[in-house]
Amino acid sequence: MAAHEMTYRVPYADTDQMGVVYYANYLTYFERSRTEMLRDAGLPYSELEKRGYFLPVTEAVCRYRAPAAYDQLLTFRSYFKEARGVRVTIVSEVWHKDKLLVEGYVTLACIGHDKKPVRAPDFLLEACRVYR
Repeated sequence: MAAHEMTYRVPYADTDQMGVVYYANYLTYFERSRTEMLRDAGLPYSELEKRGYFLPVTEAVCRYRAPAAYDQLLTFRSYFKEARGVRVTIVSEVWHKDKLLVEGYVTLACIGHDKKPVRAPDFLLEACRVYR
């Protein structure tokens, strides 16, 4: 499996009063990671929208193993898990050095410009397969 990777240094604004990354920020990290994954696979989200498709999140799961802290350099890893009908599932992980901090996934529904569910188009599936 070829996972997409990107790095991100934790700014002070991402942390809570305890000095660790606020738990809800990991969903934002997952979004950053998956949109960069699609961009690097040749399909920026803006192109998806130009073609009349949108990918709203229908399910998000996070498993917290250890906290990240201010100024740590994190590695986000994402990969495409599966597509079934209108649904696409993308797994994301947050690492610090060799330690897995958070893992989870999002399930996205593919909808058309009319906001109705549609089968994921082939060009989206091809982009996802780059990081399967």
